[in-house]
This record gives sequence, structure tokens and C-alpha cells, in this order.
Amino acid sequence: MISSAEREGQLRVGCRELGLEPTDQQVSQLLAYLDLIAKWNKVYNLTAVRPDEMLGQHLLDSLAVIGPLRRQIGGKTARLLDVGSGAGLPGVVIAVCCPEIQVDCVDTVGKKAAFIQQAAAQLLVSNLRGMHDRVENLAGPYDVIASRAFASLPDFVRWSNGALAEHGVWLAMKGKRPDAELAELPPEAEVFHVEQLSVPGLDAERCIVWMRKPPSAESATGLPAGGR
Repeated sequence: MISSAEREGQLRVGCRELGLEPTDQQVSQLLAYLDLIAKWNKVYNLTAVRPDEMLGQHLLDSLAVIGPLRRQIGGKTARLLDVGSGAGLPGVVIAVCCPEIQVDCVDTVGKKAAFIQQAAAQLLVSNLRGMHDRVENLAGPYDVIASRAFASLPDFVRWSNGALAEHGVWLAMKGKRPDAELAELPPEAEVFHVEQLSVPGLDAERCIVWMRKPPSAESATGLPAGGR
């Protein structure tokens, strides 16, 4: 078992490799979040990852999307929905590191949504909310809808399409490039970028599949749909 100082050192080194500069408060919040997962995991099944592997497989893996997400939203305020959030990954990590983003984490399991609410209160993260619901029931609109190991891309799009803002984007965290899933995407979504990620300390493929709603006939031609 590594010491608290060693764990903090590993987190700071990982952040530097990802080009991130978290404040001391954010570092403390992220480490306290890991402790909270480990504590709740003794009673509730939040994750199957062992405590000594959580820093890399959960925290740094989620931190790897921060840079790409910031570039995508361009420093603007935004609303983000983390679907099938589980223990709050990546939603809690995004909320801690990006105070300009309002993060809602939705899960169909009440205990997991309650955990995220507890994390928001205990870590003093005011831009974070846990929601016990099905994503199909949410109206949004959200500027970004994210998922991490949640479902196939076609299901993710179909279930969350109604909650995405007209000019919003889907952020799907995946391992290897999911070519079979990409081939089965419904017409409600189009891929505009598959971004490869490198997670410090993890020898595994990671990528973000960025998707958006395709332009309507009106926006594509300047005429109403069906116009001549």
C-alpha cells in the first residue's frame, strides 16, 4: 500500500504528463474522492477496481479527457451530462477540475446517484449533481453528453439524443477504436473525430469518440426541409 504522499506525487506527475495544472485544492479533492469511493465500495458495489489501482484506472483515465473537453468547449460555460455515471467517472473528475462546467451525473441505480450527491457535498463541489433517473427521461438541453464504458455507441446515442442541445456534442470514452459500433450508428449522430488518448501509467488503448447531430436539410441547403 503506497503512502498518501506517494499517491499525491503520482497524481501530480500524471497531471503534468497530461498537460494539466490542478490547484492544491483540486488535488486534495481528487484524492479525497478516491478515499470516498473506497469507503463506500465496502458497502455498495461502486467499482470492481482494487483501491491500489484506482488512481490509474479511474482517476488518471478520467483526467485524460479534461484537455480535449476544454478544447472542445473553448473555455465557455457549459452543461455536461455524464450517463451511466456509476461512481462518478468521469463526471466528478470533470466537475472538480472544470468549475465552469455544470455536471449532472445520472444513473439508474439509486445508491450510485446518492454517492455522487454525497461526493458533491463532502468535497464541496457546487457544480456537481447526482441524479437517479433514466437518461431517456431527461430533457436537457446539455452542451456535452459523456459516457465511460456505459453502452454501445448506437444505444448511447438513441437513449440520450433527446437531452443533447442542437449544437451539442457526445463524448464517448472507449478503449480501442470501436469500428463495429461506429458502423452501426443511427442517423441521429455523426462522428467528427476519434481522438486517441494516452493515460499515464496505463498500457492500454484509449480514445474519445466525438459525435454530433448531423446538419438538418434546412441548415445544409439554406432552405426548409423539402424546399426546392
